[in-house]
Amino acid sequence: MREDLWRGSGFQLLTRDDTGQLAVTDDFLRAYLLRPELAPPEEATLLERHLHTRLMDDPRTPRASCGLADLEDPDAAANMEVFLLFRDRLLEAGTLEAAYSGLFASGRFSVPPLFVDQMVHVILRNILDSGCTALEARAAELFFRSQRVTLEEGHVMLADEETVEVHAATGGLGAIGRLLVENQTPLRQVELDVLHLENQETYWPRSDRFDTVIDISFPQPGLDAFCRVMERWLAHFHGCDMKVEPVQAISDEQWRWHSGLDAVSSGLLDALYRGEEIPPERLMRLLALFRLHIPETAAVIEEMRGRPVYLGLAADEQGCLRMKPQNLLVNLPLQAAS
Repeated sequence: MREDLWRGSGFQLLTRDDTGQLAVTDDFLRAYLLRPELAPPEEATLLERHLHTRLMDDPRTPRASCGLADLEDPDAAANMEVFLLFRDRLLEAGTLEAAYSGLFASGRFSVPPLFVDQMVHVILRNILDSGCTALEARAAELFFRSQRVTLEEGHVMLADEETVEVHAATGGLGAIGRLLVENQTPLRQVELDVLHLENQETYWPRSDRFDTVIDISFPQPGLDAFCRVMERWLAHFHGCDMKVEPVQAISDEQWRWHSGLDAVSSGLLDALYRGEEIPPERLMRLLALFRLHIPETAAVIEEMRGRPVYLGLAADEQGCLRMKPQNLLVNLPLQAAS
């Protein structure tokens, strides 16, 4: 695996347990304490600084002895409380994969979406560590970063939403560009590179920049790469090999089960399953369809043995795709673990 893939994920701070999952380490916890939301600002009180130093020395310090009630700044106390609850959940679960799975099996604690995306980011880095193509790594970004969708002559082009917004605000020139935009100074249009088979090796040194575009239209290599990443995600969490293939339509009289990979596609697949008439402008938001084959050796519920599951991917009204990879954990026809 390329060592330069997603250095910002925190993967290098973690270790694997005997099952290949990511065990929580003190250094990984310290990385959260260095975030701007938790690092003491210049105006921080002595108590805030003392607590931060104490946690940096021992990130596993019990929450009850952290003295959050004594902090004068309510925002600082609230931020630290969120971190400590999240930390305790990680430590209780033992691995990031177990903690992530547990988020959707219990409503004990609502984890900030940013933390959830970061967990997916580093778990995928672990999954892809045995080797992947650059197109697969780019396709994996859909799991933890929102995408801006552009439809061009039948092609479905995806660009990182945050990167697009930065370019729109600064012309790709950072703080100087932002100043020019605010003063209405014309800027040259910045185009993001479209990743394809011939140029995909350019992705590796820039993987943390999230500044490439991927084409997931049928039957482009980017769509195939996304299928391969889904297969590896499913195998990592479910422990069996499943096959995912793109389809252009669902023409199956025995259609019994589907799962949207985002909130929009969930609604669209429900409507299609019921045979509802869908307005063309709404149907156009459906970007891709997939057929998932689960082996009969897996713990599939009886009525779905030998039957495929259909998956969908769709954009919202603002033209954004926000994937929910947890739907590949909880919305499949698998028997509950005993």
